[in-house]
Amino acid sequence: MRMLVLMLSGAVLLPWSMRAQAQADKYGAYEKKIYVSERGDTLRYRLLSPEEMKPGRKYPLVLFLHGAGERGSDNEKQLVHGGQMWLNPVNRSEHPCFVLAPQCPADEYWAYVSRPDSFDPHRMPSEPEMTPVFRSVRELLDIYLAQPAVDRDRIYVMGLSMGGMGTFDLAIRYPDLFAAAVPICGTVNAYRLPAAKGVVFRIFHGDADDVVPVEGSREAYKALKAVGAQVEYIEFPGVNHGSWNPAFNYPGFMDWLFRQKR
Repeated sequence: MRMLVLMLSGAVLLPWSMRAQAQADKYGAYEKKIYVSERGDTLRYRLLSPEEMKPGRKYPLVLFLHGAGERGSDNEKQLVHGGQMWLNPVNRSEHPCFVLAPQCPADEYWAYVSRPDSFDPHRMPSEPEMTPVFRSVRELLDIYLAQPAVDRDRIYVMGLSMGGMGTFDLAIRYPDLFAAAVPICGTVNAYRLPAAKGVVFRIFHGDADDVVPVEGSREAYKALKAVGAQVEYIEFPGVNHGSWNPAFNYPGFMDWLFRQKR
């Protein structure tokens, strides 16, 4: 009887083990890497490179910022939402690029030193200091920008939720760096946005979002339009916070992104 119990236990555990292995292999094309700054800060990140890199050719680079739920130190959760999109064989063939996907530590936020008291765009910080994790992200970016295979005229930043807020923040801080920014269900104090008028924006949000109010994206769109920026706003009726799903599946998502050039 004991042997039977053990055999049954193994039969139960084996599928779980196989599923865990499959989950690990799903992102195997992304290299696991760690960057340690001179300050001693550790930034875990994943790197996806073009499948076939041709000598002398330059490739775009996408900085992908995850949401608050994917923070941690496993160097994997940051790929849960959107990671597979870059592995799609058609996307990899038609749009070869580098994808940098850093992971924010569990107790930190991309763009703000602490969680904002409110996601109301009028109450969001108007002059936030740069966070330690974003200092590390910028340093990491500089390392890759120095690589001859990276096309510095086609650097893109995108993110969802907390990463959408980070997308706004980086586009504001470094408007001469990014050709395009894609904030999804994010928010920002619109007072800051004139600084980013040279970046091409495509903003996504669900109008039923009960986590990050849709007003953040609406106000951002109006502020960017007011200063003559190139900006498009796509709002999904009836969609709650998970607007990254329809955003990633929006017709021509990849084609639009990779057409942008500084």
